[in-house]
Amino acid sequence: MLTPNIYKYVDRFHNGYCRVFLDDGQCGLIDRSGSVVVPCIYDGMEYPSEGRIAVFSHSHVGYCNLDGVEVIPPIYLQGAGFSDGCAAVQLADGCCAFIDTLGQMLFDRTFDNVRPFHNGHALVCDEGRWGLIARDGSVAMPIVHTAITENTGRLFLAGSLNHMAVYKVADLTQPHSRSTAQPLTCITDSIYAGTLGYSEGLLSVVRNGRFGFVDTTGREVVPCIYDETGLFQQGRTLVRIGDRYGIVDTAGRIILPLEYDPAPSRGNPYTYNDSRALIAKNGKLTYVDLDGRPILPFALDDAYQFSDGLAAVKMNGAWGYIDTTGNIFMPFVFDRAAPYQYGRAEVVYNGHVSKVDLKGRCVKNCNGIIAWREINE
Repeated sequence: MLTPNIYKYVDRFHNGYCRVFLDDGQCGLIDRSGSVVVPCIYDGMEYPSEGRIAVFSHSHVGYCNLDGVEVIPPIYLQGAGFSDGCAAVQLADGCCAFIDTLGQMLFDRTFDNVRPFHNGHALVCDEGRWGLIARDGSVAMPIVHTAITENTGRLFLAGSLNHMAVYKVADLTQPHSRSTAQPLTCITDSIYAGTLGYSEGLLSVVRNGRFGFVDTTGREVVPCIYDETGLFQQGRTLVRIGDRYGIVDTAGRIILPLEYDPAPSRGNPYTYNDSRALIAKNGKLTYVDLDGRPILPFALDDAYQFSDGLAAVKMNGAWGYIDTTGNIFMPFVFDRAAPYQYGRAEVVYNGHVSKVDLKGRCVKNCNGIIAWREINE
């Protein structure tokens, strides 16, 4: 036991910290040793960012340090976490501004709306028009655009509705970029209508109702010909034309031909995890590796994504677990089986719910079973 049994709710640990609740409106923060970092006196809080913890009290936001000391009182209507040494906040008059870690307002000006800093830049809005400012408060992009997307990576879209161009932001957090790189560059014509986001150096774009990806030179490395794409994970993303699915890489090369079927949504099909992606054909499932090669025949009736190197799969009416090579890790004897989380998975065996570890051993509610892997040995 890390903590006494006193909390009504607990969250999961995130970067070494966990939110805990004595009751509604009594939120605090503990560390991995169970020690109280912030006492349970707030309505809620965010996890730490850059040494500050956003705390909520009576519909206002303030900030504590990592010793739990309130260094910025809860005076803001809204407040984001710290990034690039500052936080976006909404003042009592409804205007938005940026503050430093001591609560001092930066740039001596306010805006109608703002977004947090990323790579040394932040999106700001005045009178319905958006632009970009640098960390010193200078205007990097004129505040004239009526449509803009989040600046969460090196690329984003700006312009007017259905007529946006791709802009590349220099990473001003790197010392050499401050003097050698253009802070902002327009790298395409205004031909795009939206984006799903930025991933692995590429920006998802929508042109004429079709999806593709643009790189940092402005080239459509994945052409806008698809009815659907995801975002890149492990250098791969799903693509769809009509009801046919496939997979492409960050160079636009087809890794898995577009000839596969929709699959159960709980398995996140055609999306890689542990270098394996779930795919479907003719009512059966299997997994493919990063080169699109199946690791076992199409024989699965149901399945989840891999996690911790194992996947819960169903075949011939029963659930079991396989490893990333397609070998059986635990036999197909379960009524139900769930994915692994934090080294544990929940299974149902003969109507009883149990927990198993990464060695196939029962660790909770075992009903006489010690090691599931020994059932068929």
